[in-house]
Amino acid sequence: MALTFHWFLPTNGDSRLIVGGGHGSTPGTAGSDRPPSVGYLGQIARSAEQLGFEGVLTPTGAWCEDAWLTTAMLSQVTERLKYLVAFRPGQISPTLAAQMAATYQRQSGGRLLLNVVTGGESAEQRAYGDFLDKDARYARTGEFLGITRRLWAGETVDHHGPHLRVEGARLNRLPDPVPAVYFGGSSPAAGDVAAEHADVYLTWGEPPAQVREKIRWIRGLAAARGRTVRFGIRLHVITRDTAAQAWAETERLLAAMDPERVRETQRALARSESEGQRRMLALHGGSAQRLEVYPGLWAGIGLLRGGAGTALVGSHREVADLICEYHGLGVDEFVLSGMPHLEEAYWFGEGVLPLLAARNLWSRP
Repeated sequence: MALTFHWFLPTNGDSRLIVGGGHGSTPGTAGSDRPPSVGYLGQIARSAEQLGFEGVLTPTGAWCEDAWLTTAMLSQVTERLKYLVAFRPGQISPTLAAQMAATYQRQSGGRLLLNVVTGGESAEQRAYGDFLDKDARYARTGEFLGITRRLWAGETVDHHGPHLRVEGARLNRLPDPVPAVYFGGSSPAAGDVAAEHADVYLTWGEPPAQVREKIRWIRGLAAARGRTVRFGIRLHVITRDTAAQAWAETERLLAAMDPERVRETQRALARSESEGQRRMLALHGGSAQRLEVYPGLWAGIGLLRGGAGTALVGSHREVADLICEYHGLGVDEFVLSGMPHLEEAYWFGEGVLPLLAARNLWSRP
């Protein structure tokens, strides 16, 4: 299967250094010197479209701008680019979400993808009025996706579940196409929801052996339900003409880190309820001394940022080779980002994508 590449919209701000934020972080734009304006994000979106990326992921959380509103604006300054909108089911009714998705597809020409985020931090969820615990949130997500998929299929839905209740719900106009559902999570509860409802299972950028085990796990759960799931991976990337130039960038990023800020970030992330975040932290253990956790996979991003904390680092050919290694495990979609997002999109788009095209693994959309 040909590879699909998505870029990232930094809706909490951008910089030539690592910007704080991500999963489990507090609101704000720590380290940002490029505000997330429509003008700047539009530059990134148009560049991603011109370079051949399929879509762009837009995050969700108190630490960034709202993904639905931001991407709706940006859809008007691009023509082909898709928007992978992250949202949390606990903050919106399933009927309204299904209706919003249908409207988005009509107004954008079918360019919506959905990244369903259950929400891994109870403190942040409570700030939004959600007081369920983690397992209950996953159970609600399963109910939510069951309702929305029935609505998108044109059914009239009555659902009286433990967490959600709708009566006589239906859509007057269906989405065309139905948006693909991307979903991630490393806990047993997350695996069950992914196997039942996800089109694409997303993992953060762990070393290949761990990714192989995750793929095997989700494939088995999906097969037991008579389903198949595609797989994607969320990574940062630092690619240059030579490996020395790329690794020099990691040294520059490390040199700019405030040790006290690193300690504060690690203390905060250690309190996370997310199994995926625990696995990210375990890669480096909070230490800047062992950050290359697999050849070409650097965990330094995770010292200052929650969520996806690893980067592909190397020459264009080395990065292409590592992408091929992940593809060999079953990963077909790559959601990438870099510092800054505008410039790094060109390094990757002009340096790595042509090499993958020459291997018949990628073609421009």
